[in-house]
Amino acid sequence: MNPSDLYKQKLISIPEAVGKLQSHQTIGLAMAASEPPGLMNELGNHRDRLEDVHVWVCLPLGSYSFVLDPGMDGHFFVENWFYGAADRKVHDQGRESYIPNNLHQAASRKLYAAGDRVNVFFGTATPPDERGYLSLSLGLVIEKQLIEAADLVILEINENLPWTLGDTQVHISEVDYVVENHVPLPELPVVSPTTAEEAIGSYIADLIEDGSTLQLGIGGIPNAITPFIMTRKDLGIHTEMFTDGMVDLYNAGVITNRRKTQWKGKMVGAFALGTQKLYDFINNNLCVEFQQGRFTNDPYIIGRNYKMISINTALQVDVMGQVCSQSIGQRHFSGTGGQLDTHRGAQLSPGGRGIIALRSTARNNEISTIVPTLTLGAEVTVPSHDVDTVVTEYGIADLKGLCLRDRAQALIRIAHPDFRDQLKEEVARLGIVPRF
Repeated sequence: MNPSDLYKQKLISIPEAVGKLQSHQTIGLAMAASEPPGLMNELGNHRDRLEDVHVWVCLPLGSYSFVLDPGMDGHFFVENWFYGAADRKVHDQGRESYIPNNLHQAASRKLYAAGDRVNVFFGTATPPDERGYLSLSLGLVIEKQLIEAADLVILEINENLPWTLGDTQVHISEVDYVVENHVPLPELPVVSPTTAEEAIGSYIADLIEDGSTLQLGIGGIPNAITPFIMTRKDLGIHTEMFTDGMVDLYNAGVITNRRKTQWKGKMVGAFALGTQKLYDFINNNLCVEFQQGRFTNDPYIIGRNYKMISINTALQVDVMGQVCSQSIGQRHFSGTGGQLDTHRGAQLSPGGRGIIALRSTARNNEISTIVPTLTLGAEVTVPSHDVDTVVTEYGIADLKGLCLRDRAQALIRIAHPDFRDQLKEEVARLGIVPRF
């Protein structure tokens, strides 16, 4: 059967596709901009016939009834690798729970716990080419592993998805069913950096040398770095997430990937999330390569890059160097993602550096983010023995190899001036550093 006829044979409606799901099954969903909105919106319509369905998600972008509606209790239970705003609300209702993970092992560990199988996978893909190959497009973190482990694979075809290169191709013969839903792609607006974030970006830029390979996280701070490195030469990209700022750097001739040692000449990442500008850039672009998260985020693979620089953000850092990026005290906020992966990997790289960046205060300057000890119940994202460099708008603290006294001094120096004396007093009172 030719690929076109095979595609038509497997094409069903969205309600029919979700109708394949049965009670007590587990379903894995593609993440972030790769999530299938048509199938996910339809899930809640099948509540009355489904019980105890476990749904694996990661950084969901849409508002879906199977997640948000309290009436879904007992019908759907959500297991989430990385929380968004909606998930933080649902968590308190007991219908959703976080999956602790490092990104490069996320799918492998979850599949191990599930007996190396998942019942159903829902994802997105481009329409097939003339040979029957589809591109998984915007996401390859967990998607390919879940497809290979799933008993039933259903892909939501969207003609608006860019065709991306690397390990994204799947043949129509490997898919059980397809549905069509040609909707606009989810966009993540570019966040304009604040004055504090611009100062942080300036400090970080000083740590980025010509020929470095970069991993950039998400948000205002990574965006703030871009204008300060427009004069650098031959930068490379090895990241988990492709962002709009990388497009600007490439178009300015700053990113060439010439001095990379892994995937030389290529910008390499596992997923893309940004504006249409980013999606247009990665479409059929030979310099952009998607690889599975188990490879892009393997610290030992990352560490083979030349002058690897990992830049991530945090919520709190204590004076011992413990970094919390995923919870506010006992309240879960986001997730580990690939932060520890890339932070460790960068330090394995010759001339590499792992950078944690954060504003010195939160809640309109009411509280310090540099603290004597992490808030009770806070989840440690980067342990003190792994921490490398911490940056705020007040400077750079290079912590590698420092004793606790010297770490405390270095971190207090980059804390907000209004909190420095208070920090010294509390650190001494607690006996962390009896005297400075």
